[in-house]
Amino acid sequence: MILTRIHPNKSKEVFALSATTAISSAAEYVNAPLFYKGKVREMYDLGEHFLMVTTDRISAFDYVLSPAVPDKGNVLNQLSAFWFKQTASLMPNHVVHTDLEKLPAGLIKDADVMKHRFTVSKKAQRIDIECVVRGYITGGGWRQYQKTGEINGIKLPEGMRKNEKFPQPLFTPAAKNDAGHDEDISYERMEELVGKELAAELREKSFRLYEFAHQFCAERGIILADTKFEFGLIDGKVILIDEIFTPDSSRFWAKENYAYDIEIDGMDKEPVRTYLSGTGWDKNSEPDPLPAAVVEETSRRYRDILHRLTGG
Repeated sequence: MILTRIHPNKSKEVFALSATTAISSAAEYVNAPLFYKGKVREMYDLGEHFLMVTTDRISAFDYVLSPAVPDKGNVLNQLSAFWFKQTASLMPNHVVHTDLEKLPAGLIKDADVMKHRFTVSKKAQRIDIECVVRGYITGGGWRQYQKTGEINGIKLPEGMRKNEKFPQPLFTPAAKNDAGHDEDISYERMEELVGKELAAELREKSFRLYEFAHQFCAERGIILADTKFEFGLIDGKVILIDEIFTPDSSRFWAKENYAYDIEIDGMDKEPVRTYLSGTGWDKNSEPDPLPAAVVEETSRRYRDILHRLTGG
């Protein structure tokens, strides 16, 4: 199947970074009722659609940290918009548009702040399963394997090495939990929760999306180690929602950093995780504000992945 890609010469017109200060809340910039506030995104009710705004908030270990990271929201929103276009022929999605000029007059109070961080999206019934595809044994999957020899009930060969590529990607779903950690579940448990037919469709679509993006990234010197998807239903049909192939939903490695048996420095919020892990923080109380150098390096990494993937 041939997918239409944005011409590289046009990328600088489409992708832009403009933040000089970080935006931790969009409430003061939007004239619409707040429908939902997540760790990073806020959903405003436009009647037929949602206005989904991606803030610069950053989370780790289930805590929203301070301060927010400049341009993080711009990167996440623009990367998602980019990938939703790239994969539209593989899977329909919730995007209506990301065009400031199509918004109702008076909806946005500051166009310069908001123009790259919003998506007008369709309203869908969320399927409460996080669809995780793992191409490499790392992160939480590696920790499961060390303890049990399995990942989400999938028995794996003995002697695998950390960061080793699977012969075929694994589908390892999780049950959504807005109040805390999502719960890793077996595919059989997923079938019980959503039905066999829907479970099979979600798994098949997740594999196809991952395989496309893995190849796309490889052509740009990046390894897509794993990723997660969220799906919804509109009139009984499955669509992609939320975000797709961003540093918040995916694990990206620079090809030149790939190696076995180490903790690979990821192209995401790894500076934040590394800093917090080295402070002695107990992960059960509000952490101290992040140092300016950590915030700056994290912001740089988000900008870098946008540039490397889109050329913008």
